[in-house]
Amino acid sequence: MLTRTSTQSLTGQLADRLAERIRTRLLPPGARLPSVRECARQQGVSPYTVVAAYDQLLAQGLVEARRQRGFYVRDSAPAQDGRPSGHGADANGVSAMPAALAVQMMASRVPADASSLIRSMFHRPSDKPQPGMGVFPPDWMASTFMPTAVRRMTSTAALQELSLQYGEPSGDISLRRSLSQKLVGINVPATPDQIVTTIGATHALDIVSRTLLRAGDPVMVEEPGWALEFARLEALGMRILPVPRRADGPDLEVMAQYCKLHSPKLFVSVSVLHNPTGYSLTPGSAHRVLKLANEHDFHIVEDDTYSHLAPEHATRLSALDGLQRTIYVSGFAKILAPNWRIGFLAAPPALKERLLETKLLATLTSPTLFERALSWCIDQGQLRRHSERVRIRLDGARGRAVKLAMSHGCTFASEPAGLFGWVDTGVDTDALTQRMLDQGYLLAPGSLFHARRPPSTMMRINFATSQDATFWKVFSKVRSEL
Repeated sequence: MLTRTSTQSLTGQLADRLAERIRTRLLPPGARLPSVRECARQQGVSPYTVVAAYDQLLAQGLVEARRQRGFYVRDSAPAQDGRPSGHGADANGVSAMPAALAVQMMASRVPADASSLIRSMFHRPSDKPQPGMGVFPPDWMASTFMPTAVRRMTSTAALQELSLQYGEPSGDISLRRSLSQKLVGINVPATPDQIVTTIGATHALDIVSRTLLRAGDPVMVEEPGWALEFARLEALGMRILPVPRRADGPDLEVMAQYCKLHSPKLFVSVSVLHNPTGYSLTPGSAHRVLKLANEHDFHIVEDDTYSHLAPEHATRLSALDGLQRTIYVSGFAKILAPNWRIGFLAAPPALKERLLETKLLATLTSPTLFERALSWCIDQGQLRRHSERVRIRLDGARGRAVKLAMSHGCTFASEPAGLFGWVDTGVDTDALTQRMLDQGYLLAPGSLFHARRPPSTMMRINFATSQDATFWKVFSKVRSEL
């Protein structure tokens, strides 16, 4: 908060705060700053102080003044690494419409610089619990078996074996065998030869896109969905076709229209514990999706990042399809350690070598030491037992977070499940996010999960980090002021 006891003037404090948010992209290019009067009210200072702070931002080249419209973050504002950012966001996104009317509008390229919002997900404004974060708190991930596994792999003999030569391009064979057995448990038929390890699940998704697509190709992606996937495909020059996600699966009417009008090459789906809604695919919907894929000749990449939190009997497209048109992707960042960066894909035999060539061009191999350590964790049952403990703890956290959210006037747009809740706040969550930053809390606004970033009253909460009653009291107070 701004303080009059600081050695720095109120003007300087306000200018520095806004400049930091612009540089870390918590205020993305194209974002409108609050009006002078509104900012003065929010910060408890005079309009003169705000004008002086905005003048400093103008002098630094971080914002621009638009006649009779206000102050906006410049599109050329420098990012943290000093490089210029992309174009500003287009706030005029397509809202919910009947499928037949919306398809043509929804098929255009994504106009938003979504990377600005993605960067915000890695920026902690304070040491308080952050409801907008996408991972478990560090204390949830702590274990003794992971250090043990790494120590086993770094004994003198083992370390020499792993360090003095390139690893197997497809990934360490012991891990691929472990993964093959693990996939059998969820009825996904993948031999070790069909598996390619990657540097996280995001890398696996990128390998699939770079192998199967070319710039300009149409790709169907569930919406709401993962912001990084929208931004990644946009950066590759793909034409994104957002498919509304329902409780039972993707909107099949919209998919059918896309297939007739655009002949999409790929469909990206999170079948189980969908982010951000928590929905899981039903068998009936899965069969119809696979029927469309066969009729219209497109592949499906199934992102099963949250598999460790889901019941084994959950419906998966890859299990029903037998890895014919489907490519299965998963990883371990959510359940073990975000920085281990181990993921994998399981593919049809006819596609495996093409996908491996793409991996070779980007990274040659992936880190054998951590892959072999992970294999030990799986084979010894450590990963399974750890996942069970996390699921039990998450069930309790989810119940507490849901009660707190509802007691403070929020409603859930979907049945709470998994790590995330999809919450309706009743107010514009882009504006709410900026106000909550002043209080030290990072939110995940609804616009983050849409290709065109339309204004939204929704936000995603992380059940593991949303149990703090103090947060909800602050949230309720700030929301009432909007």
